[in-house]
Amino acid sequence: MYAVVEIAGQQFKVEKDQQIFVHRLEGEEGANLDFDKVLLIEDGKKIKVGTPLVAGAKVSAKIISHLKGDKVIVFKKKRRKGYKTKNGHRQFLTKISIENIITK
Repeated sequence: MYAVVEIAGQQFKVEKDQQIFVHRLEGEEGANLDFDKVLLIEDGKKIKVGTPLVAGAKVSAKIISHLKGDKVIVFKKKRRKGYKTKNGHRQFLTKISIENIITK
């Protein structure tokens, strides 16, 4: 059984007991979350597609930790002009574990 759910503006295909990294969410470590923006649910043989959301469906998850992603280097240069700049960026992430997928 899997579901496609929208979390923090992005769509994820999730299954039970799966751990995923999403953009930073509000909440303490160990807190439980419910996501009700479920776009699709597949349970063995049947597929329910929402228009745009599946009615009565939700995905419950638990926050494992808050962390920062790998550093991304942004380097810009214009040849023969003497222009170059270098920036770095680390995205704030939240690691969550999918506890349950609930349908009605």
